[in-house]
Amino acid sequence: MATLQVVANSNQPPDAVAVFASAKPAMSSLRMWTAVIASTLGAFMAVLNIQIVNASLADIQGAIGAGTDDGGWISTSYLIAEIVVIPLSGWLARVFSVRNYLLVNAILFLVFSIACAFAANLQQMIVLRAIQGFSGGVLIPMAFTIIITLLPKAKQPIGLALFALSATFAPAIGPTIGGYLTENFGWEYIFYVNLVPGSLMVAMLWVSLDRAPMNLGLLAKGDWPGIVTMSVGLAALQTVLEEGNKDDWFGSDFIVRLSVIAVVSLTLFLIIELKTAHPLLNLRLLVRRNFGFGIVANILLGIALYGSAFILPIYLSRIQGYNSEQIGMVLAWTGIPQLLLIPLVPQMMKRFDVRLLIVVGFALFAASNFMNVHMSGDYANDQLFWPNVVRAIGQALVFTPLSAIATAGIEQENAGSASALFNMMRNLGGAVGIASLQTFLSKREQFHSNILTNSVSMFEEATRDRIAKLTAYFMNHGVSDQATATHKAVVAVALDLRKQANIMAFSDTFFLLGAALVVALAATLFFKKPGQLSGGGAH
Repeated sequence: MATLQVVANSNQPPDAVAVFASAKPAMSSLRMWTAVIASTLGAFMAVLNIQIVNASLADIQGAIGAGTDDGGWISTSYLIAEIVVIPLSGWLARVFSVRNYLLVNAILFLVFSIACAFAANLQQMIVLRAIQGFSGGVLIPMAFTIIITLLPKAKQPIGLALFALSATFAPAIGPTIGGYLTENFGWEYIFYVNLVPGSLMVAMLWVSLDRAPMNLGLLAKGDWPGIVTMSVGLAALQTVLEEGNKDDWFGSDFIVRLSVIAVVSLTLFLIIELKTAHPLLNLRLLVRRNFGFGIVANILLGIALYGSAFILPIYLSRIQGYNSEQIGMVLAWTGIPQLLLIPLVPQMMKRFDVRLLIVVGFALFAASNFMNVHMSGDYANDQLFWPNVVRAIGQALVFTPLSAIATAGIEQENAGSASALFNMMRNLGGAVGIASLQTFLSKREQFHSNILTNSVSMFEEATRDRIAKLTAYFMNHGVSDQATATHKAVVAVALDLRKQANIMAFSDTFFLLGAALVVALAATLFFKKPGQLSGGGAH
């Protein structure tokens, strides 16, 4: 407590990181690891709630009477609130103290998770999901900050490995859990599932985190112009990315207006942060070699991580006709190997150059996508097994070393900014990736459909033979009228062409994801090995 008072009485207001630093010697190893495990459990739940809801979105829309287009706001509201609060968390933790801030938001996350299960209509669900996202978004950067400030440098790779479970394992296992609960118990249980682990998280945080005084005076000294411009800009940008493809991008006045707001607000935010004496985020960290290239690689990792988790379920549903539970069982193999491998990564970081692990991880992740570029109509569960396993191994090898080398050398006072930027840019990369892939997928489907349609003509003997065989098939299976049977045959050929065009478009999309990961791999080649890294971590 004496050290806390010294900080509180100094000229500079105490921040969360300074409190952690001063408390570190007095905190027992058991309490320290309890805090780390509890905070990473919270981050896992926050990330899980994105994918677990997406897997059951159709069931939720039907239950609350939401249309397909408007129902997308159930996910969008959560993501907007989450991406806005992530960069605010470091400052708000200084205002309210780490203990108070984490505990209150952990409890709110649980309360509004349960409340979502009782939403009666779309409007209620959007509001409840936004509050859930705002409180859940706090848990992600705070877990990262706790790891790189509470843990000794030699132990940080273990903490980052735990955090990797939230960032890479949660998106992989989310559809599996969501599909199983929805198919067997009902969509409400995707929200109830947070109750038990969430209660454990709150109890662990309660007993492990040190009490510290709040610093409400910092509210008056806050970087309010930066906070306002950043919040407005990120909210507008996230909305554009989530809704743009559905609204025909810049063919929509709504999207155009939001895009202008996002560009203007975020430009002002950059100017403010670079000129103000006490910025909300220290953007100058981006010019540091390892952190800057780490951010680039992390954005591309977010694009591929969330993009592949988005594309694969659509393929299985649209092409193979899988339900949510079947999709979850396929995607489980992108998660199970990670659960086994991630705990071994800290030991691997002690034996091998962390840069080598990152390169191998990105190479495997890219290869898993390139393995899917020659898809066909029977490309389903069995054919996706090995690409999913390779993807899981690649993700497990990338995340912890990338986090460690990017944050190595970050001072204690900059840990909050580093955590916010690192996590925000990965999530923003995911949003950009999903939005881009939606548009790319539809454009490539149109492209292949035009080419295939032009090659199918009644002047071609193969086309006439195919229609004749289908007509005979329909005549032998209950269709008595020749004209009707021929019409059904033509429709069947058109549907088959559409399916083939879709499959080719999915193949192109996986190629694009693989190419993005090759670029990420190239960025990692510019990393400088931190001196005396000892397995990674921040100084």
